[in-house]
Amino acid sequence: MRGRLIALEGRDASGKSTQARILARRLGAVLTREPGGTALGERIRTLLLDPEVTALDARAEALLMAADRAQHVTETIRPALEAGRHVVTDRYSHSSLAYQGHGRGLPVDELGWVSDWAAGGLLPDLVVLVDVPDDVARRRRAGSDRFELEDEAFHRRVAEGYNQFAAGDPKLWKVVDGTGTVEDVAQRVWAAVEAHLVR
Repeated sequence: MRGRLIALEGRDASGKSTQARILARRLGAVLTREPGGTALGERIRTLLLDPEVTALDARAEALLMAADRAQHVTETIRPALEAGRHVVTDRYSHSSLAYQGHGRGLPVDELGWVSDWAAGGLLPDLVVLVDVPDDVARRRRAGSDRFELEDEAFHRRVAEGYNQFAAGDPKLWKVVDGTGTVEDVAQRVWAAVEAHLVR
């Protein structure tokens, strides 16, 4: 039996990485992340997050994300799913659409085609959006990487993009309130995932 792919998405400082770890432990799932998730992906991640990389073209950024995703799916995600393991990924294809599309202003439909091609058509079975208000995200952000250091307008565009995706496909997306304690949020995430898994 094929495992299920669950993607946790959200703006920077939403708490989704913490929730991905908790969820993966609870499910006994493979935990992975984008960018990253493979040796090559971690090298791409270092480049993409480096605050000293200041002249990276938006299209080049999007293609680096796509290269990371292609390797990630081939090496990590698809083999785990085919072995019957659930996979929890901290970011997946919709991050490209939110960050490089809504955030950077690249055409979302074109990014969708590139991302789908890079992933070999592998879509998530469920996307959990960990959503927090602007002021909460702003307080939590460490401002230590290229994306976190972007201005507030960029982060608002990213958040608006995520909300549009979730509103457009409520069967695929579950929106979880990311405010409160880690334990409170984890219970909300689990409730959303459990309801999906028992279908």
